[in-house]
Amino acid sequence: MASHGLVEVDSIEIKVIVDNEVDPISPSNNPAVQYTGLFQGQPLDPLPPGHGRGDAKAEIKMENICCGAHGLSLMITTTKGDKKHTMLFDTGPEESAWERNATRIRADMASIEHIHLSHWHRDHSGGILEAVRMINAAKMQPDTNTKPQRVTVDLHPGRPDYRGMVTPTGMIVSLEADPSFDEIENAGGVVQKNDELHTVLDGFFLASGKIPRGTPYEVGIRGGMRFVKDTGAWISDEEIVDERMVICNLKGKGLVVFTGCSHAGVINVCRHAVELGAGLPLYAVVGGFHLADNNPEKLANSLADLKMLQPKVLMPGHCTGYKFKFMIEQAMPAVLAPSFCGTTYTLA
Repeated sequence: MASHGLVEVDSIEIKVIVDNEVDPISPSNNPAVQYTGLFQGQPLDPLPPGHGRGDAKAEIKMENICCGAHGLSLMITTTKGDKKHTMLFDTGPEESAWERNATRIRADMASIEHIHLSHWHRDHSGGILEAVRMINAAKMQPDTNTKPQRVTVDLHPGRPDYRGMVTPTGMIVSLEADPSFDEIENAGGVVQKNDELHTVLDGFFLASGKIPRGTPYEVGIRGGMRFVKDTGAWISDEEIVDERMVICNLKGKGLVVFTGCSHAGVINVCRHAVELGAGLPLYAVVGGFHLADNNPEKLANSLADLKMLQPKVLMPGHCTGYKFKFMIEQAMPAVLAPSFCGTTYTLA
């Protein structure tokens, strides 16, 4: 057992329910990551008798392939011996995107015990109400082996009234409001408010508190703003201090870090994970690195510092940006395994 009660697990399965990109064709170039390409991981439907298609036994329908959306939602199942725990990490930008893809990927929704929201941004919280409703409905089905217990929703207590950004011209653009605590409870979620380090699901997961800022070049989201209803004013909100990562300890490998957007900076995220891991090496980093809109100097600094941490698996998605993925592939061969919507990855 690592520090802070984090339990060593035998394997980690990651179903990507929502991410910006879809690629059911490309196979894995990282030998440490198992996933099927060439459409082999896509759901198949049986063909009816007398279908007139020769020896064909099944059909792949385009309506069964997940669709990309600007956001992130990962269904993470950890296994230790004969025991499993499943967490939903974020819920994507909208209810219809989550419902569509969770259905298409044929996720075992009844197995989801815990929803962790990485931070209050609509592209991560937008599907939470529908996710809660669908998960709880699945738990109530008589053919499930799980107890009909409502899903827990782990949230930072500092929900903003609204978030937005200021453009280079000075115009403030607002995002939609995140679902409220009351709305989540009314949908059937058991709300838990956490801003401190804590373990989840028998110690199979470790959820962070505030991520320390240490690197001089990772200064948050440029132009980030927050609206305060009580004062009627927009204020600077570039650090996104409510963002929290989740860590697993993979047996014989090390720390697997799940990050929503890395607004604290992906290097700050990784270094803090290593600190919490009490000597365990950094093995994998999964999620958004938020480098899509950054300058070449920050990209170069991030890559250099990431290489020094020596991860064996990098699964960038969502807000990482194509430039940084290309840089990883060039500088760290066979480490990259991009996060694609609709794909199931296995780390073991």
